[in-house]
Amino acid sequence: MIEHRDDQGAKLGMWLFIFTELLLFGMLFVVYAVYRSMHPEAFRIAGEELDVTLGTINTVILLISSMTAAMSITAIQKGNKKLCLQLLGITILIAVIFLVNKYFEWGAKFEYGFYPGSPELHELGYGTILFFGLYFFMTGVHALHIIIGIGLFIYVALQVKKDKIHQTDHVWLENTGLYWHLVDLIWIFLFPLFYLIH
Repeated sequence: MIEHRDDQGAKLGMWLFIFTELLLFGMLFVVYAVYRSMHPEAFRIAGEELDVTLGTINTVILLISSMTAAMSITAIQKGNKKLCLQLLGITILIAVIFLVNKYFEWGAKFEYGFYPGSPELHELGYGTILFFGLYFFMTGVHALHIIIGIGLFIYVALQVKKDKIHQTDHVWLENTGLYWHLVDLIWIFLFPLFYLIH
């Protein structure tokens, strides 16, 4: 029995998914902009509590992971399975490092009492509550996307290892790469909104 493949359909499906994700985050960015315009001073002061260095490191490593993901696709297209697996391994490692950094960053905020519903945050006023509410929600949703991406890359790496993804059939890898570029793109917007605009 000949297996039917619809690479174009799979790619179109991924682009439609990406479009819905962009709509979701686009709406969140609008909510952020509205609240920031209503509480500019509170958002400015709250933004200064975030670790710009850690945010910058996370931005750089995510950009590197986008490059290694793209390189893994090129490697499989050229039939270099070993290099593809190595690049996928690096991408997964970088994604884990991002999450570890985020864990420590969130941990520091919880230690200082800057978390939703905390009495310390309540004392700082409504604008600060909104800032940290949006910060935790938006970076939390992004971190969830990172976890999903790690799962997808592990799945893809196993398929490459079993030769189910190879030189002539690599749509799963391409779609996972597209998803990962979306995750990076979202962070490129989140980083300046929370960490740089004061």
